[in-house]
Amino acid sequence: VLMGIVLHAVYMMSIFDIYFKSPIVHGIDPVTPRITPPAKRLVLFIADGLRADKFFELDTIKKPRAPFLRSIIYEKGRWGVSHARPPTESRPGHVAIIAGFYEDPSAVTKGWKANPVEFDSVFNRSRHTYAFGSPDILPIFCGGLNHCSWSSYPHEYEDFATDASFLDEWSFDHFRDLLNKSNKDHVLKQLLHQDKLVIFLHLLGCDTNGHAHRPYSSIYLNNVKVVDKGVEETYNLIEEYFKDNRTAYIFTADHGMSDKGSHGDGHPTNTDTPLVAWGAGIQKPRLATSESSTDIGLRFVDEHTHDMPTPPAWDLKSIERVDVNQADIAPLMTTLLGLPSPLNSVGSLPMEYLNLNKEEQVEAAFANAKQILNQFLRKSQLKQSRSLHFRPFGPLTRHHIFVEEIEKLISSRQYEAALHLTQDLITLSLAGLHYFQTYDWFALMTTITMGYLGWMVYIILHVLKCYTSFLATPYETRLKTGANEVRNKRVRIFGGLLMVLFSVILLIECSPPLYHIYLGVAIFLWTAIFSDSSFIQALWRALQVSRLILIAKLMAMCIVSFLILELLVSSFFERRIYSGVFLIAGIVGAVVVSCNTPRLSMVPAFVWASCWFISGFTLMPAEIPDHTQLVVLSGIILVLIAISVRSFDCMLPKQDPWHHIISGLKHKRGVSWKLFISQIFLVILSSAMVSISTTYRAQRRQLLLFHQLINWFLAGFSMVLPLFSSHRLLDRLSSIFLGFGPAFLLLSIGYEALFYSALAIVLISWILVECAILYLPFSETQGIGLPDQNTVDKEDTRQRNHRFLKLSDVRIALCFLILINVAFFGMGNVASIASFEISSVYRFITIFNPFIMAALLLFKLFIPFILVTCAFSAITNLAKLPRLGCYFMVLLFSDVMTIHFFFLVRNTGSWMEIGNSISHFGIMSAQVVFILLLFAITNIYTKDIQTGLSSHKEV
Repeated sequence: VLMGIVLHAVYMMSIFDIYFKSPIVHGIDPVTPRITPPAKRLVLFIADGLRADKFFELDTIKKPRAPFLRSIIYEKGRWGVSHARPPTESRPGHVAIIAGFYEDPSAVTKGWKANPVEFDSVFNRSRHTYAFGSPDILPIFCGGLNHCSWSSYPHEYEDFATDASFLDEWSFDHFRDLLNKSNKDHVLKQLLHQDKLVIFLHLLGCDTNGHAHRPYSSIYLNNVKVVDKGVEETYNLIEEYFKDNRTAYIFTADHGMSDKGSHGDGHPTNTDTPLVAWGAGIQKPRLATSESSTDIGLRFVDEHTHDMPTPPAWDLKSIERVDVNQADIAPLMTTLLGLPSPLNSVGSLPMEYLNLNKEEQVEAAFANAKQILNQFLRKSQLKQSRSLHFRPFGPLTRHHIFVEEIEKLISSRQYEAALHLTQDLITLSLAGLHYFQTYDWFALMTTITMGYLGWMVYIILHVLKCYTSFLATPYETRLKTGANEVRNKRVRIFGGLLMVLFSVILLIECSPPLYHIYLGVAIFLWTAIFSDSSFIQALWRALQVSRLILIAKLMAMCIVSFLILELLVSSFFERRIYSGVFLIAGIVGAVVVSCNTPRLSMVPAFVWASCWFISGFTLMPAEIPDHTQLVVLSGIILVLIAISVRSFDCMLPKQDPWHHIISGLKHKRGVSWKLFISQIFLVILSSAMVSISTTYRAQRRQLLLFHQLINWFLAGFSMVLPLFSSHRLLDRLSSIFLGFGPAFLLLSIGYEALFYSALAIVLISWILVECAILYLPFSETQGIGLPDQNTVDKEDTRQRNHRFLKLSDVRIALCFLILINVAFFGMGNVASIASFEISSVYRFITIFNPFIMAALLLFKLFIPFILVTCAFSAITNLAKLPRLGCYFMVLLFSDVMTIHFFFLVRNTGSWMEIGNSISHFGIMSAQVVFILLLFAITNIYTKDIQTGLSSHKEV
């Protein structure tokens, strides 16, 4: 178990070494453009969470939402769409704009706040920077800078229950106060009048209002007007204060906002952000012409093509639009101020925005190219100094020829040719950076693959030895001989020497410590496998002497299992697959129960109906729409299902076989009705609190602390009550179902509340189907391919309190894995964190706190897991299966999917495709690691469940 936890935790981190290795390198010389700076100061406005379409489009009465900035587009500056690259979160978006590179997404493990690696930025290069805005953003760039003066509001201001546009007004007001203060402070006034000055205003209102009220709400759209008015007032204030026409202005956003009020993925509503630039050094507007397009066929980092048509709703087709990648804004700002680009910037200077002569354009572009080339040369130097066998990047082995040729073209005033060659150098340098970014990819992928394969073989051998009857046969006596011990010792020595050899090589190459762990785990597993070769030989001999029919059944089970697992893999790309799975499962389950039940009953119809009911949820939209009435109705349905289950359990006659299986020999009717009624009351109260909390939010009123405390109490107290319920199977399971109901209802916003009830009745159906199979005499089949179970001493079985695993038990593990995945996809798409609706936590907390909110979202995700695992634990109790052995079977099947997703991880194509493929791998890896935790948690609720099946016969 410990080995499994360590392996999955370590190998899940491998994707960061393969795909998300930090692009930052140090020791690079800055390159200052050889031009006269067109601007003395620069003002950067970033409207956090502002969508491009909501900013540019006209409102319902055909008037612009941002009239001032639209007048800038028509009269004074340039405009376009800035394309962000996922993850479209606040920190990586600001890093791309201000530092010019796309940050290592492993920073998400640090909450996007702490700097995993120190990086250069426009603020670093400035002579002085003044910044106002959010306490989550400003410390990232200004916290350690002596030449940066910044001020932020308290975290408590970020309240989702109010109109957050006052946060933008706070930034505008404090900058105005700064200028007013300088009229009395001569030192401050002198600082403000120096060159290379940067003023940064971070405007969080749109992001906060978008999360709380959605980007199509009146509050969000009105916030756009607030921003526009604040920008206009700030522009007039600066022009009046300095009176030198040497100020450049850039207005943009870090990311957009999806219709459901979230961001993070690569949807156009998240990646498309507005860009408006004007002032000193910025080109004036141009009329759009068919000849103005020069980038046909090129693509942006979010995989949108260049020269996309401007939507008619924007009413801007007459003005030339120039789109950029988000990282291109950083070199644009430094060029305007005459500063070196940030050292790790990968942005290409958007020449269409600059009002420079041809020579200055080429010099600015050449400085941009040399800065990116210096990064490539530094990475090449570092890799060569640490590699025993270095493989250079071929196209730039003679990079100095490029530089010399560009210098000659500039000297001879062949500016167009020099500009084209400069663009080629930028393209090759970026390709070279990518080459060294993925230099160790093949070796790492091979190591991780061998590690996973070794782990899977190791699990199979461990299960066969510890949880089957194989070692209870004469084969056991052949395993421990002197020759085998000597051979096993030699294998261990060889494995140890191999590990030492590779460790020395990795040390010489100065490889990260995790590389040693990746390789060490793989070698350790394969050494452990080959050192147990005697058991493998005995297993092979056992298969050779087995009957052909048994081998055929073994092969058929392996093929069917593999096909089911491949179907589960496909479901990550097409969740509607589960609808078909449950339509078929409903028919099969009903037939199995009806054939195996000695008398007519309604159980087959219940199994069929429950499977068909849940099949509809994976056909629903992944983005869950708000539907408070449905959540309240789901609470009532939850209560009705619990009453029905309890009635079914209590009203069964003693002679009914279902009663004998489920209720036990002690037919006690003394169910704790007081506890049951208390749980029903808590569920009804939770439904009422859902309605009350939503009403407050709809009226834009802050949720009272008293209401929040009630919600916390309902969610916490209700989960404790199942521990005091009856030990009978359906009594305890229905109590668990009611116990987690209030928390789930309070965290729900739409149809996922109804999914909770659908999942519960499917789990009850699963238990009934397994009961029907276990009740029949033919269920006591012998293990396929293994010696007959009857050879095992029954007294030993009783002492162990469980039986040995059989091949037919694979069915239970596969059903558990299917239901665990349905628990994911029944509540939407889990390709990214943006798939979970953040507004579902507002009934517990309204003040922005990413860690508490993330914890609540994860808890909501785990509740269906807990239900599935409780049902699985009940079934292992019914069948007397070793729970740890079942855990290893589930682990084995999950790892088949995990290694498949590992091969599906992409380093080509769109960034969205790459991100989704890595998300799938991470989901499966985390799912495997947390199954053991789920077993431990659910064991608290299910360890004392009592059934009558074990008393009925020997299982």
